[in-house]
Order: sequence, then structure tokens, then C-alpha cells
Amino acid sequence: MNVKNRKIAIVGLGYVGLPLAIEFGKKHKVIGYDIKEDRIKELLSANDSTLEASSEEIQSAIYLNFTSNIEDIKDCNIYIVTVPTPINSEKKPDLTPLINATEMIGGQIDKGDLIIFESTVFPGATEEVCVPILENKSFLKFNKDFFCGYSPERINPGDKNHRITDIKKIVSGSNPEVATIVDELYSEIILAGTHKTKSIKIAEAAKVIENSQRDLNIALINELALIFNRLDIDTEAVLEAASTKWNFLPFSPGLVGGHCIGVDPFYLTYKAQEVGYSPEIILAGRKLNDSIGFYIVDQVLMLMAEKSINTRNANVLIMGLSFKENCPDMRNTRVIDLVTEFQRNNCNVDVFDPWVNPDDAFNEYSIKLIKKPFINKYDSIVVAVAHDIFKEFTLEKIKKLGKDNYILYDVKYLFKSHEVDGRL
Repeated sequence: MNVKNRKIAIVGLGYVGLPLAIEFGKKHKVIGYDIKEDRIKELLSANDSTLEASSEEIQSAIYLNFTSNIEDIKDCNIYIVTVPTPINSEKKPDLTPLINATEMIGGQIDKGDLIIFESTVFPGATEEVCVPILENKSFLKFNKDFFCGYSPERINPGDKNHRITDIKKIVSGSNPEVATIVDELYSEIILAGTHKTKSIKIAEAAKVIENSQRDLNIALINELALIFNRLDIDTEAVLEAASTKWNFLPFSPGLVGGHCIGVDPFYLTYKAQEVGYSPEIILAGRKLNDSIGFYIVDQVLMLMAEKSINTRNANVLIMGLSFKENCPDMRNTRVIDLVTEFQRNNCNVDVFDPWVNPDDAFNEYSIKLIKKPFINKYDSIVVAVAHDIFKEFTLEKIKKLGKDNYILYDVKYLFKSHEVDGRL
């Protein structure tokens, strides 16, 4: 394998690819490739709209360059694929970005090259989907002329305490020698260490169960919240009491979206169904979590009715659009369920999120973000995302936004139970 003089291509420069390119770019020649020319332009100016990397961090990668020209990665010998792997409208894996990237790389690779995939996939996808494409496009033989590895991404958008170098990395290869090379490669940048698996399939499976497990744990807490609300019991108080036991798992109810938790379980269930197994628990958890936004709207409308607030043409403020706190990432945000359901019930909806780019919100969801909430306008206010900036909103400041008679619903426990009209 010809990877001693390493020249690395990072294919895909989003939340995953850019931090990876920066770290490798401190030590090796790296070409960061993305099909979006606007993305390349901003990175060449040392700007990152995802806010995962500062200008100083980008500039610290002295061997890193960026391009949208495929010819520029032709002479690389290690290709790392970090493109997104979403789901389609039928909640089945959409491998289109991965397939397109693999076809492109297949036309560039030479004998001895190594292709490492980081994108979340179902177990077996690398060897069953990607490898045949690489062979077909390159006219080379897998595990003879070229080699593959898989090292799933573990990036947590917006998390400044768990950066790429601080998160242990799972690594694997298409044979034991390749696995060792992949391990040595990532060990150069991952301070937290690596975990080498026996096969690519094991690494792929490990990735999808990480978020499937988290999804199910949150689904349990969401279901408990639905039960406790019927029993007129404060869910937060119950969780605080239960958490005094040393082995109680610290999960909270809420909207479950994002590029991982709301997506990855469907990759596993898809493969399970393909081999003849019908996964019940995983899909039940997904169904419940996907229903929470609609439940919240029902609760708000009910509370409005109890206060004799006319729901028709009511003004509703939703605070937060990103899928999690303190980041601009809107991928698969379930806040959109609140927006569409309120609108379906003939409400006028304002969405406020200072973290999100207004153009991105409009292009992705046709939502026109407001620059700031209006005074004395709203019949209902829903705090949907726990941005630090929202934590600075005092109850008095919130009251000024609402009409004399209004509803305050707190999804994220930013206020005490007695300060709000409802919460999960």
C-alpha cells in the first residue's frame, strides 16, 4: 500500500469533514474537497459558517488547502469520505451523497490507495455498496489494488468540550494490515486514543447503535413525561429525585432531531428488515420521539382554550429552530413539527433563533426568521431550544412579549414549573 508519503483528501467539508481536515492539515498535506463552491470560498477566507472551527483554527492547519475542483485530489493516496447520509421521505436510508462521492473517488484512485469512510451507514454498506462502485469506476481490484477502512464520525455539533481530538475513535480496515494503518493514521491526531475493531461491519454497527441507544433512552423519558403529565406530576421533579441513585441514567424529555439520533436508527432497522427481522423496540422509540412535537402543540392549544384564548389566528412565538442548543445546525430539526402543526391549526407563527442563518432557514424550511420578538404580541410562547442566550431571558422579559393573557410552554426546563403554564 502506497501511503507512506501521505497526501490526504477529505471529501465533504461540513460539521465532520472540516475539523478532520484541520487536524490532519497540521501534520500532512491535505486537500479539503467540497462540491459547494460557496463553502470553499468561505473556507479559503478562513471562515466557517457551521461555527465548528474558528479562523485561527483553520489557519493553524498550515498544510491544508481547499478546492471544489475534482482534479485537485487526483494525486492523493488517502481519501476520507465525510458526506452526509440522510433518510428519505419514507424514512429509509438515502445513500445518494455517499454513492455520488464514491463514484467520483473511483475515477481518481490509483493502485495502492486507501479509501476511508466516516459517514454513518448500515452494517455492510461499505463493502456491499461502496466497494463495487470503486471497482467499477477505477477498474482496480479491492484488497489487491486498493483498500478500504471505516472510522465512524463522533462529532457533536456545538459541543466545545468534546472536540474531535478528545473523542475516542473507532477504526477498522478491509484486512488486518489496513486496519493497523488506519489506526496509526488516526492515532496521530486523536488524543483520546483509538479502538480497533476486527472488521468494517463491526465498526459500522457500533456507530448506528450509539445513537439508537440514546434515541431509545430519550423515548422512554418522553413516554414517562406523557404519563406524568396525565397524572399531574412534575416530570423534572421526578427525574431529579430518581437521579439521586448512582446508576440512574441522566436523560431528559424533548424534541429528538438532528443528523444522527433522529436518522441513524433507521439505517439499522432498514438492514434488519432486509435480512428478515422486524425490529419493534427501535421503531417504537422512533415513532414516539417523532410524535412529541405534535403532542406539544396539542398541549399548548388546550392550555390556550382553558384560558379562553382564541386559537384561530393566534400569534405564536417559537424560540429556537436548530436541532440542539448553541449551534446553527438545523438538519432534521423537529422544531419544524411545531411550526407546521401550529400553522395547520390556523396560528400565525414567528420563529426566533439568533444562532441560525436566516437564508438557511428560508432555503431549507421556507421559514422567515424574525430578528427579535415583538413586545406584547403573542398569545403563546414556546421555548423549544435551550440556547444559552435564551437562558438569559428572565420571566419578566418573556412576559413583555406576551399579551396580557398568554401561554408560556417550556420544552427545555429553562424556567421553574410554577413559572410556566406547561412543559414536558
